[in-house]
Amino acid sequence: MDEMKYWLWLTMVFGIGSRRLWQFMERFDSAEEAYRVLTAGESDAHLTSKERQSVRTSSLETAEKLLAECERRGVMTVSFSSEEYPPQLRHISDPPAILYYRGDIRCLTGTKTITTVGARKALPYTLRVANRVCTELARRGVVIVSGFAVGVDITSHMAAAANGHPTAAVLGCGLDVDYPKENYRFRDAIIESGGVLVSEYPPGTPPHAQNFPKRNRILSALSRATVVFEASVKSGSLITASLAADQGRDVYCLPPADIYDPAYSGNALLLSEGASPFFSSDDIYSSFGYGMPLYTETADEVFGEENTQETPEPRRSAPAPEDKKEEPALSRSKKDEIKLEGVQADIAQILAEAPLHADIIAQKLGMDMSELMTELTEMEILGAVKSLPGKLYEKI
Repeated sequence: MDEMKYWLWLTMVFGIGSRRLWQFMERFDSAEEAYRVLTAGESDAHLTSKERQSVRTSSLETAEKLLAECERRGVMTVSFSSEEYPPQLRHISDPPAILYYRGDIRCLTGTKTITTVGARKALPYTLRVANRVCTELARRGVVIVSGFAVGVDITSHMAAAANGHPTAAVLGCGLDVDYPKENYRFRDAIIESGGVLVSEYPPGTPPHAQNFPKRNRILSALSRATVVFEASVKSGSLITASLAADQGRDVYCLPPADIYDPAYSGNALLLSEGASPFFSSDDIYSSFGYGMPLYTETADEVFGEENTQETPEPRRSAPAPEDKKEEPALSRSKKDEIKLEGVQADIAQILAEAPLHADIIAQKLGMDMSELMTELTEMEILGAVKSLPGKLYEKI
C-alpha cells in the first residue's frame, strides 16, 4: 500500500487519466519521490496554479483513508508500479496510475485478449453474431474485454461468463455504482467465471459522460485487437477503434448486414479506412498467430487443456514465397528460458547496457512508435524487459 498511496495522491493532484501526471513523472523514478519533491516545493516543474493549489490541499492521509475504505468494501487496488498491473497498459501515452477492481485481475496478464464494442440498441443480427463469435473465442481461451454497457457489451461478456470463461468489464464509474441498472445483476457471474470488473475511478464516482471517452483508451489497450460489431458514424465505438489503431492494435469490423442501414454506417466507414472484415471467429483469432509462444504457456496455466488447439497463421493479402520461412519473433524452449529473435533481439541488445526511453529506442531502430509498443508489450509479458516510470525500459 505504501507506493499505492503515492500514486493515488498524484491522481488527486493532476486528475484521473491526466497526461500531465505522466509528463511530470518523466523526471522521477517513483511516485514516492515525486510526492516528496512536490510537497517540499523543490520541483522546477511548470505547474499550473490549479496544480499548485492541489499540491497544498491534497493530503496523503486522504489517500490512505480511501485505500482503507476500498479494502473495507472489498475493492482491490493496483498501481502502475505493481506487479499485478496489466502490462499492456504500460505502453500507452497516459496509462491509469491506479486501477480499482473486483475479481481476478490476473486474467488480463499473459493471456489472449480481445476487446468488443458496439451499439447499446443493437440489431438482433448483431447480437446473434456477437454471442456466437465471443462464445467461440472464449472456448479457445480468449478473454473478452468490453465496457459492460447494454447491447453488444453485455452480450459479449455473458457469452464468456455464462459458459464459465473469464471476461473483463471496464467501467466508466466507481465499482460500487449501480450502472447500468439493467446489467448490475451480471456482476457476480463475471467474477464467478474468473473474470474481473475494473475501473480507474474510485468507489462512489458517478457515471459522468466525460468518463467514458477516457475509459475507452483502457478498453482498446488491454487487447491485441478491437472488434466492432455495430456502430453508426457518431458512435463511441469509433473512438475505441481509433484508439486501438493508434496503439498498434488490430481492428476488425462486422460486415454490414445491409450497406444502406445507418446502424452500420460506422462499420462501413472503418472498413473503407482499412479495418479488417471478419466472417468467423477464426478471422479474429488469427491476430494471435504472430508471436504465438507469448500466449501458449501462460494461457494453458489459466485456462487448462482446453486451450491447446493449434493457432491458425495470420492472414496476409498477398504472401510472398519467403513468408513461409519466417519464424515467430520470439519463442520459448522451456519455462525459464526466453529466446528473442528479430526486432525483439535488437531491442534487448540496445537495452543491454542501460535503461532507455521508448522514444530513443524507436529512433535507434527506425521504428514506428506503435509497432515498438507492441513489441515491448510482448517482451514485458514474457519477462524479457521491464517498464519503468517515464516510459523507460530496462532489460531483465
